[in-house]
This record gives sequence, structure tokens and C-alpha cells, in this order.
Amino acid sequence: MGYTVAVIGATGNVGREILQTLAERKFPADKVIALASDKSIGQEVSYGEDDILKVLDLNKFDFNGVDIVLSSPGAKVSAVHVPRAVAAGCVVIDNTSHFRMDPDVPLVVPEVNPQALAGFRKRNIVANPNGATIQMVMALKPLHERFTIRRVVVSTYQSVSGAGKEAMDELFTQTRAIFVNDPIAKSVFPKQIAFNVIPHIDTFMEDGSTREEWKMMVETKKILDPKMKVAATCVRVPTFIGHALSINIETEEPVTAEEARNILRASPGLSVIDQQSGEGYITPVEVAGDDSVYISRIREDISVENGLSLWCVADNLRKGSALNAVQIAELLVRDYLVE
Repeated sequence: MGYTVAVIGATGNVGREILQTLAERKFPADKVIALASDKSIGQEVSYGEDDILKVLDLNKFDFNGVDIVLSSPGAKVSAVHVPRAVAAGCVVIDNTSHFRMDPDVPLVVPEVNPQALAGFRKRNIVANPNGATIQMVMALKPLHERFTIRRVVVSTYQSVSGAGKEAMDELFTQTRAIFVNDPIAKSVFPKQIAFNVIPHIDTFMEDGSTREEWKMMVETKKILDPKMKVAATCVRVPTFIGHALSINIETEEPVTAEEARNILRASPGLSVIDQQSGEGYITPVEVAGDDSVYISRIREDISVENGLSLWCVADNLRKGSALNAVQIAELLVRDYLVE
């Protein structure tokens, strides 16, 4: 049995990656439909190496007959069109922030909390977490199971692709402008991104945090443990693909670097590259196109009783977005949608 699958936001960074990932993983789809906004109607997008899909108008599309929708537009667009798809009988995997904290919508990372997927029928929606959250909980889950994490302090180094194609273009054009001594134009980011870092992702909240930092806190609690304390500082850096996280944890049980290293090596979806040498750790430029979450620089934090620090890197367009969504769809097909 093959499924009819629609991809909302098919011309964006994540939408294109979803189409590529569906094809690479041979998802059981008889028909794949590419949907996007008015300005993208008629464009063509690749589905695997050989197939080309013509982009259809999201606003006019009738979702009747579609089984699974993978949605990756902005949150405001999802708020309008995801309910339309659900009303037509679709199951929707939404990659935006709009539904993530809805108590009736499971927030799922398949390697971390696949059991949460059982609740999807309450609204026929599954939420894909924030990209930085996905890679962090992948690293935290096996350590939390063994040592019980009390507190997490994370600083992120997030690539511009997390802000969309226009953000990637802005980094490129600003970098070129600096080399040819042209004026620096800003439109996506509030400050120059080329050769700079910006401690500001999403909007500011009343307490001084940004919504990106708030998302990492509340999503981690929802996925792993509501008692876990989380503090985040989220920073945009001038790299094109790949988010990196510096994670410091405090645990209830004593933990050594070697114990943590062995546990993480045995955990699905993780790759540990951790040697004290110039080649013994992973950086964002090395993970582009890779499905793994990489862990390096594992070391004990002697400033607290039971502390551990580590470095975590992943392709935010793959495991941080598209791959996680497709893995959720695979779980739905395997465990829930087959009669």
C-alpha cells in the first residue's frame, strides 16, 4: 500500500530537504504533491534524482485524498492550513512552532520519545520540535535515563539556514560586499551577520529571553522531563548549515566522562567523535548532508558536584528538521496507519 503525501512549503530550505529525504529513504508514497504560496506556483522542485514536481497553490489545494501532510511553512501559514488538512482526513506532521506546546499534540523525536506518538489521534497532528532542541534532547536522553539530569545550561551556535533561504542569501551577499568594499545591506537580521555573531534569534520576551531560548526550555521539558531545569542562550553565527551546541549538565547521580562517552556511543542516532587532537571533534562544516547528531569534547565539569560538558553538532536541515519529520511519518506508517 502506498500513501499520498503532500509537502507544504516545498520550495523552502526544509521543504526541499523533506522531498529529498522522502526519496532517499524510499518512503512508501504512491504520489507526492508539492505545495507552496502564490509566489512559488508553477516552480519545479526535485523529488529524488529523477522526478520533478510542479508546485501547486496551497491556498486553493483540496486535501481530500491525501494521507499524510508534512508541513514546513511559517507558523502563521500552518495555523491556517494544517486545520484544513486535518478536516479533510489527513495526518499532519508540522515543522513550525505553532502546535508544539499544545497539550493534545505530541512533540516527537523518534529516538527519544516514540511512545508520545500514540497521542496523535487527539488532533491528527504531530509536532516536529525546534531544530536545536532535537539535537540537544538526542544527547540528553540516554544520560538522563542513567544519571537523571537536574539542570541544563546550553549556548547555541546556529547557522543562518535555520532562518531560511533569504538568510543564507544575506550572509553570502554581505560577505561578498565586505571583500569588494560595497555597503552592507541588512534585511533578515537586525545586525550584520557576515563575520559576526548575533545573540538574538526570534523575538524578545518580557523576561529578556528570546522566543528561541524559551522554545528550547519548554520543548525539552515536554519531551524529556517537566522537572528538568533548562537555561539557553541562542546565537546566530555566520555558517550556512549546521547548528552547534555547548551543553553543560548537572546530574543527580555521579557521572564520569568515560561513562558518558560509552553511553552516548551506544545510543541510536548519535556519533561520538571525541579525541584530544585537532581532528578529534566535529564542526558544522563537516555535518552538512549527514543524518547523525555528533558529540565531541565530553568532559567532567569540576565546578559542580555532578557535572558534565559536551559539544553537539548536527545538520539542522536534516535531523534538525526534515529527517525527523520523515522519521515520524515512517513511525506512523509502521505502527498506526496500516490497517
